[in-house]
Amino acid sequence: MNTAVSASCRRSGCPSAIPIGLVTEQLCLNHFLDEAFVRTDHALQDFRRGISMDPGDLEWLLSDALAVVTNLEEGADQPNPEQRDRMLELLLIIANLQEYVAHHSVRVERLA
Repeated sequence: MNTAVSASCRRSGCPSAIPIGLVTEQLCLNHFLDEAFVRTDHALQDFRRGISMDPGDLEWLLSDALAVVTNLEEGADQPNPEQRDRMLELLLIIANLQEYVAHHSVRVERLA
């Protein structure tokens, strides 16, 4: 099964192929995970400070989770243990953040 497209990651100097599930991001899996961890970390820090989360941020985190699940499925026949562990850790962080939002009185602001 071919799980990557012929294009290279958009990060300068990165020759890694882009997985099919990340074509719209134009990032290899490692760089996608790096960016997703930064986004979740910022969201968790904001939550802990009582800063409202807007729906766009929440949608972005959920789309990150979907991309991770897609990549887990695509790479199931040839798993990379380090990448798989990072993907599972990211899913756990996103799930925890979603739980925080659901069980605490965090306001999700609507953009006008």
